[in-house]
Amino acid sequence: MKKRSQVLIITGAVIVIFLMYLFSLYNGLVKAEENVSSKWSQVENQLQRRADLIPNLVNTVKGYAKHEKEILEKLAEARSKLINSKTVEDKAKADEELSGLLSRLLVIVENYPDLKADRTFTMLMDELSGTENRIAVARKDYNDAVMSYNTRIKVFPTVVIARLFGFEPKPYFRAQESANQVPKVDFSQ
Repeated sequence: MKKRSQVLIITGAVIVIFLMYLFSLYNGLVKAEENVSSKWSQVENQLQRRADLIPNLVNTVKGYAKHEKEILEKLAEARSKLINSKTVEDKAKADEELSGLLSRLLVIVENYPDLKADRTFTMLMDELSGTENRIAVARKDYNDAVMSYNTRIKVFPTVVIARLFGFEPKPYFRAQESANQVPKVDFSQ
């Protein structure tokens, strides 16, 4: 009888330890997934910051570059796409489009020395530059969190818990194909 109670106690202890281990794995996955969500919200926060700066930048440029209407309209459309996109892939595509248009705007600005000297424009460009740096850092932090999370849900024994509870891989924020092209710089003007 004494031996049977010892076996039950040992079996119960093993089961409790095993369940605690499973709970620990599950809680680790939840924390990792929340970390990914938190990092993504920081990317969105910085993209929103840039989107909020663009109308001020556009209005400042409008006063100097009245005949550059097309680029300003495209910039407003791209900003709208970025704000309204929902998935990581859509945000990345809209972000690339907006970045390309901002680059084109900066090339146009080179033709307006008075605009480049304008204090408001200079302040906005400094803010935009700082925001671009923040976006780069937020993207890196997000991708690091995704890598950690995706690795975690793929390794044994966590993969069993991940599949059991429906933890899915998260997408990376990837640069579009055009980001691989070297920009052309022309100092001949």
